[in-house]
Amino acid sequence: MAERFIPPPSERGAALLTVLLLVAVMAVITATALDRLRLSTRLAVNGAAMAQARAYSLAAEGIATARIEDLLQRDAAQLNNDGNWLDREIPVPVDRGQATVRLSDGQNCFNLNSLVSGKDGQFGTSPVGMRQFSKLMELLGIASNDAIIISESTADWLDTDTNALPSGAEDGFYSSLTEPHLAANRLFVDRGELKAVRGMKPAYYARLRPWICALPVAEPVKLNANTLAPDRAILLAALLDGKISPAQAKALLAIRPAGGYGSAIKFWAMPQLAGADIPADIQGQVGVTSNWFFLQSRVSAETIELESHALLQATDMPARILWRSWGEAG
Repeated sequence: MAERFIPPPSERGAALLTVLLLVAVMAVITATALDRLRLSTRLAVNGAAMAQARAYSLAAEGIATARIEDLLQRDAAQLNNDGNWLDREIPVPVDRGQATVRLSDGQNCFNLNSLVSGKDGQFGTSPVGMRQFSKLMELLGIASNDAIIISESTADWLDTDTNALPSGAEDGFYSSLTEPHLAANRLFVDRGELKAVRGMKPAYYARLRPWICALPVAEPVKLNANTLAPDRAILLAALLDGKISPAQAKALLAIRPAGGYGSAIKFWAMPQLAGADIPADIQGQVGVTSNWFFLQSRVSAETIELESHALLQATDMPARILWRSWGEAG
């Protein structure tokens, strides 16, 4: 029978230290494993909550889209705000959370892409669009010279040629900057792209942001006289190139018939516009129907707060979502 090994007295302390070291290492490993387990659990819970919140957001979009389709099919001749459904938070019932959706008429903003005209990726500058954009900026308190620079530079940013307008900017200007880049030479996808254009300052963009949008069409702005709120009358004044003041435009919208104008002809027949002498092409930029809508949804589900923005096109039925973004819009 083998004899039991008994370490010399001088080595018993080293053995104890070895055991204590092993215990300490095992404790660290166990703590690390538990921490990673807790992290994995939190990630899984947050992931499930985010997936649920996005599902609620998509459901809110679906409800809003169905509502718009119903309104458009009910009266193809005009769209109005009967029922006060525009620009207000509409609650959407969800389980274990809260959700709201806000609908805005996508035509009652200045479409930055109206500074050019064309199709199939070939765009030329639009003098009318540039003039209207400059007027909007002036009405918002932006100096006339700066407004012209921004307007022409925006048109250069959008058009497909490389020839700069007198106060505009093309690749030559942008390539000489501290952080060089090129002009896009395509339509804006998001209004936030305007911040990259020559002459645009953060303070100017902050003023413009509530009034501008980027619809994916190089067409003139077409406001809906039935849904344009009086507090957005500055858009109408800019469209008419100052032939009526923002105050006059606001007063005109404030006396709008309860059921809408019925037709653009009836709008232009208003006595307040009798002496304005508006050209026919500009009159065509005001109608009583809408094909574009912005949808904003907010969802609170468990620990998740989620905001989404989407652009809906209702030119043809069924209406469809063209793009969607999560988080605050540009």
